[in-house]
Amino acid sequence: MKILIIQDYLRSGGTERHAVFLGAAASKQGHEVTLLTFRPRGALGDDAENQPFAFKSLQPFDCHLDWFAPGLLRAAAEAAPDLVLCMGRMANCYAGFIQSRLPNATVIGTMRTGKTLPWLFLRSMRLVRHVVANSHVAKRVLTDEHNIPGNKISVIHNPVLRSHAAEGPRNLALRHLHGANPSTVVLLNVAMFRPEKNQRELIEICAKLPGYLDWQLWLAGEGVARKNCERLAHDLGLGGRVRFLGYQSDPTPLYLASDIAVLASQSESLSNFLIEAQLHGLPAVAYDIVGVGECFVPGKSGILHLNQDQAGFVESIDKLIRDPGMRRRFSDAARLHAREEFTAEQQIRAHLALFTELVKL
Repeated sequence: MKILIIQDYLRSGGTERHAVFLGAAASKQGHEVTLLTFRPRGALGDDAENQPFAFKSLQPFDCHLDWFAPGLLRAAAEAAPDLVLCMGRMANCYAGFIQSRLPNATVIGTMRTGKTLPWLFLRSMRLVRHVVANSHVAKRVLTDEHNIPGNKISVIHNPVLRSHAAEGPRNLALRHLHGANPSTVVLLNVAMFRPEKNQRELIEICAKLPGYLDWQLWLAGEGVARKNCERLAHDLGLGGRVRFLGYQSDPTPLYLASDIAVLASQSESLSNFLIEAQLHGLPAVAYDIVGVGECFVPGKSGILHLNQDQAGFVESIDKLIRDPGMRRRFSDAARLHAREEFTAEQQIRAHLALFTELVKL
């Protein structure tokens, strides 16, 4: 099967990592895969170039425009794919045009976002042959709010891509490096610093914890909102407790050094951070946004709060900090849930089985 995967830019987010991952997995199964991006390079450019598939970009140099895709329809036609998989909002906005240009190909759109859906995105969802949503809630958004037929939508959860060392020894050296004592409870968030990821509110929530509790908040990632978050932490007197760790190509050491995963994001379909944290045994505290509740088992491996229930969020973190027994119970349940629902092998089989079935139709 000839597979064309389209992504606007290989930034460091979960959708981009999954595009590279799916391309490599399909190639290793004997399929001819091309990963086509609008912008060249990106944080994952080296990863893509070292994979067993063709990697091409449309912009001759980086114009810093995520939507600019010169020659996209011509490049798609020249690739003569049996199947086209569009990843990310920008690529999906073009998916309907690609399906019209390549009527004999199977074009698959993807629903992997909690952001507002542009008109072109929704148009594409109606025109493509099939849609893969990464959560059941994301599917319901398309069917209930936008009248996309449910029989053309399959739900396949994101796979855990970084499963190695999921049960390694606690990373005491990293904790010590950042000033965390053995008794310190480390709260972790791994995400790009964008306003919708809402690290700002995590800082505000932590500022409301009792001052005598021993905790730190680790924020891993880069982006436009980082400076404002650093300023807020300083203004709230949390400079010694909030650590800004920058972009981490592999955050596994952070998972192994932390105790609780926290997420206040306002834009998630299925949080890659939370499912990776669950595999590493981190209890979760999160707001109930789109598919976040499918990342863990509320009440067993984490605590889910109505969006913007800041008081409840503070109370849950307080409870988990004070109760190590509860953290251990949640940790065991988290690992079990992640192994049952999010292994890479399961999701690859599901994707390739769907691709084969659709191409045969």
